Amino acid sequence: RYGDMRRQIGFEIRDMWYNLGQHKIKFIPEMVGPILEMTLIPETELRKATIPIFFDMMQCEFHSTRSFQRFENEIITKLDHEVEGGRGDEQYKVLFDKILLEHCRKHKYLAKSGETFVKLVVRLMERLLDYRTIMH
Repeated sequence: RYGDMRRQIGFEIRDMWYNLGQHKIKFIPEMVGPILEMTLIPETELRKATIPIFFDMMQCEFHSTRSFQRFENEIITKLDHEVEGGRGDEQYKVLFDKILLEHCRKHKYLAKSGETFVKLVVRLMERLLDYRTIMH
């Protein structure tokens, strides 16, 4: 009757995230997993709209603690679990790489550490996707 609501709900969640303002830090790293699950839905426009939330999370944590270690640890742990569970694909890896690198390179303080992080996650994703292919 309503069709697939995931895309519309994803856009709503994105808007809610940005409306949290200074309260966002209270939801990092706890919201990394749920946001990751949403960005992994195989719907290109939803992915393009929601992957930038990760950069925002990095920025929020960096602004608060001068690092984004908690975010980084959480996304790596959750990504491993999600890809093992069958989610994620080549297109996701490419979009994650492109979108987050663009955002990081424009940021004065996150350019270097952000790029290192993105490359690490993309390499991890490649390995996890390869491993999943071999195992199935």
